[in-house]
Order: sequence, then C-alpha cells, then structure tokens
Amino acid sequence: MTFTQYLHEITKEIWRDSKYHPFVQELVTGKLPIEIFRFYLIQDTYYLHHFAKAHQEIIDRTDNQRIIQSQQFCKAGLEASELTIRNDFFKQLNLTKTEREKTPIAPTAYNYVSHIYRQFLDGSLASALSSLLPCYWLYYEIGETFATKTSPVPIYQAFLDTYHSDGFKQVLDELIQLVDELADHASLEERKQMEEAFVRSSYYELNFWEMSYTKEGW
Repeated sequence: MTFTQYLHEITKEIWRDSKYHPFVQELVTGKLPIEIFRFYLIQDTYYLHHFAKAHQEIIDRTDNQRIIQSQQFCKAGLEASELTIRNDFFKQLNLTKTEREKTPIAPTAYNYVSHIYRQFLDGSLASALSSLLPCYWLYYEIGETFATKTSPVPIYQAFLDTYHSDGFKQVLDELIQLVDELADHASLEERKQMEEAFVRSSYYELNFWEMSYTKEGW
C-alpha cells in the first residue's frame, strides 16, 4: 500500500459522507436550490483563489525542479478547468463581481484556507501538498461516482462534468505521485504532518458542503 493509498483508506468514511451529502445528491438530481449553488460558487471561488496561491507558494519556496514542474502543471490545470468554468457560471447566473465581493466569506471556507496556509508556518512543503490533495481527489471521485447520472439542471451537469475528464485526472495523478515520492523520503514526524494535513482537509471538504447547504454565517 502506498502512502496515498493509506491516506485514502483512513478517510474513506469522511469521503463517503461527502459523496452522499444532500448538497451533492441534490446537485445530481437537480433539486438543489440555485441560491445555495450561488452561495457555494462565491465561497469556492475564494477558496480556489487561495488554492492556486498555495501552489505558487510551494513553487516559490523550493529549488527542487521536480516539485516546481509538478506544481506548475497542477496550477495550469486548475486555471484551465475549475477557474475558467466558474467564470462561465458567473455569467450564466448573473453573479456579479459586486455581489461576490459583498458576500461575507463563511467560517468554514475561511478556516479551510487558513489550514492550508498553516502548513507553510509549522508544517512543510510535503504537508502543504498533502493538504491540497483531497480537493482534487474527492472531486474526481464525485465526478466518477455520478458519471452515469445526468442532472436535469444544465449548469449542475456542467459542474459535475468538470471533474470527469482526462485533464483533471492527469492533474490528480501527478499530485498523488508527488506526495508518494515525498512520503518515501520523509521522516516519521513529517509523514505524521502529511497525514494530519490530508485528514483535516478531508474534514473541511465535508464541512464545505454543509457550509454551502446551510449558507453558513458568522
């Protein structure tokens, strides 16, 4: 069992709860109220903005060409897929920049981003990479799980299709491989940090659905 396979195994129940959270289920069935999806998009755009910055922060903090090239690949894939399609969603939903800026960032979104940045303070580049992995991996599994379903709401289907693509899988595979490589050369303490970062991000992913579904506020 590789290190990432181990991480996947110990978080499988959390991920199962994510896949079958009412937000995701209603996204697939088309029953999710559009105002909840709008709220999610605002919070997720904040998250993805910092997610991309975290990739860049990793690049800026190392001279290891393997890590640099990997993170450049992941960052380019992120910008070409999730960030681009969200701009399309904003147009379709008439979700203006003013509305996005006036909507407060919810506690869970704020805390998830803070958790990622914390890796740069008292973790390592390896734990930072581990904190980013659940987002890619869980969303890919959601795309795979519901690939045979078709949401009656076109924008929801477009959202799901984003994570069921060869390009997205390539980015995921690259990050999994890199985390495994770093774990192979990490100390026991650093592997523990990597595990903790991955598990906590998995919890935040689950809580992100709940945050959106309840339109969480302070």
